[in-house]
Amino acid sequence: MTQAIQDASTSQAEKAQDSINNERLQNAIAALAAFGGRDDGGVARETLTQIDLDARRHLIDTARALGCEVATDDCANLFFRRPGTTDLPPVLTGSHADTQPVGGKLDGAYGVLAGLEVIAALNDAGISTRRAIEVVAWTNEEGSRFGPGAMGSSAFVDPSRLPAYREVRDGDNITFGDAVDAALLASADVTRRPLALPIASCVELHIEQGPVLERAHAALGVVAGIQSVRWYKVDCTGMAAHAGTTPMDERSDAMMAAVAIAQQLYVYVAKEAASNLRLTLGRWQVGPNSVNTIPGKVEFTIDVRCVDAEVIERFEQFLTKITSGYQWRGSISFECFFSRPPTHFPADMLNLIERACVRAGHLAKRGEPQRLTSGAFHDAMYLAEHCPTAMIFVPSKGGISHNAAEETAPEDLYLGVQALAYTVVELANQ
Repeated sequence: MTQAIQDASTSQAEKAQDSINNERLQNAIAALAAFGGRDDGGVARETLTQIDLDARRHLIDTARALGCEVATDDCANLFFRRPGTTDLPPVLTGSHADTQPVGGKLDGAYGVLAGLEVIAALNDAGISTRRAIEVVAWTNEEGSRFGPGAMGSSAFVDPSRLPAYREVRDGDNITFGDAVDAALLASADVTRRPLALPIASCVELHIEQGPVLERAHAALGVVAGIQSVRWYKVDCTGMAAHAGTTPMDERSDAMMAAVAIAQQLYVYVAKEAASNLRLTLGRWQVGPNSVNTIPGKVEFTIDVRCVDAEVIERFEQFLTKITSGYQWRGSISFECFFSRPPTHFPADMLNLIERACVRAGHLAKRGEPQRLTSGAFHDAMYLAEHCPTAMIFVPSKGGISHNAAEETAPEDLYLGVQALAYTVVELANQ
């Protein structure tokens, strides 16, 4: 790209950033939140329910009103396309519109609506881009109705995953495949497109869902990557016996073993504080689960996360050591049932986003953006396997999300879309 072309592209990016309409953005957030809206301010819009299908129709109508071409694929992902002046692969932005059983109005939805606001701003400013800009609403990011989460984005990147996903059933015994087919039937007027189409680059704007930006008094976050995660199941098997008649020194108490292991894990993680290792012992099952019976079996899960894969590996070595070395009358075993390596976003994408955030922050007199790592999974994690990808965060008040109390200040939501507009236009002119 010549210097003159680069300067023109930057000028367009700045013009797009300055054309974002905050009132229109806030109205769009409120309008989508009405689909599944609750009296407490939360939103209940689980994936592929009738409420979600109604919300999808609203997004389709909104995108068409902006002049977008609308398409869907075999996983019911929705794509809203603003054509470019060439047939080069598009720049993608967006997120998801489904929520937890009771979630907030911003998680996911903000990223989709931000993308549509960028398109509206480009229309207002009369800006054309070399590459098409596409806004996506991924299917089933949350994973609350059908597991695992991020089915739509992961199947887009690797279509071989879709057949297994289609067999997954929800609590009412409805398969994901049947729910997808119903969604596709409800959008029969929408063009079908293949999975795994080429994408030039992808930028996802999202609320942080944590307290880092708020504590740093930063309005914008440049997300350097997404943490590695491993999930383990630990089984402690002893002998159930009467609580009143069995002496303490003759017990094979599975709970005693499980608690001893848990305490050692917490001590270990405290010593690893500098590495930002995060530990959650989230699910416990006790057998026979009786008030007057010594537990004969305890099963608990471990969720451990860190951006450094070597730290996770050291944790597993420690877990192996303490479970194999524990002396008692029973047995202990563990298995890793989910593992995901860390995602590191490309440096050139991060530098571009930082420029976009710096300009937006300076114009609003909000200071410098903060670089941070995402502790939560996002669709961008899978898109990073397919094309250069990065993320922008805005603060979450109190670090709260997946909750009706989820909230971000309107001025921070506005700055996030301004940063997105600059970034997307720069990428779309490459």
